[in-house]
Amino acid sequence: MLALKRELYTHAEYLALEEAADYKSEYYRGEIFAMSGATKNHNRIAGNIFTVLNTQLENTPCEAFIGDIRVLVEAHDLYTYPDVVVACGEPRFDIGRDDTIINPRVIIEVLSNSTKRYDKGDKFHFYKALPSFEEYILIDQNCLYIQQYVKQANGEWALQAELEDLADTLTFQTIGCTMPVAQIYRRVVWERRKGNI
Repeated sequence: MLALKRELYTHAEYLALEEAADYKSEYYRGEIFAMSGATKNHNRIAGNIFTVLNTQLENTPCEAFIGDIRVLVEAHDLYTYPDVVVACGEPRFDIGRDDTIINPRVIIEVLSNSTKRYDKGDKFHFYKALPSFEEYILIDQNCLYIQQYVKQANGEWALQAELEDLADTLTFQTIGCTMPVAQIYRRVVWERRKGNI
């Protein structure tokens, strides 16, 4: 992420700028950071996941959202755009908004070289402040590698799975969905087949 300016913005100013902008930006403690554009692999992975989740969650109390739905992490004064979000029960939105969710259960991030350290580090830490948040999926777009973290009964987070084979299946622990890794990476082309996030 690249800070647009050093001046601080209010939430209202940021949201107004977002509505007029041709690109998405993240907001953190008054600063606005332009997000890098998504690649073809990134879009394919996010779209593949959303398609499967949307179908599997059809007759459940959970709903998947993609792309343009922001998440607000009030505890850290952060507005951000996860790649795919699942909310269960009635989706709760920021006051006066229908594009900013505050109760995600599952968050899925498709990693790029420029965001992977942030997504796995500080951003994961920020997300943990959301009381509804229970499952975090990190998917590498440059190689075949998926990490799944699940919140335990004691409140601690544990690495539940690391998937590195197209024959593997990702089983979402908190929403009862399953997804073949081959389907997640459908039409994705990469230079190396295995890696480490």
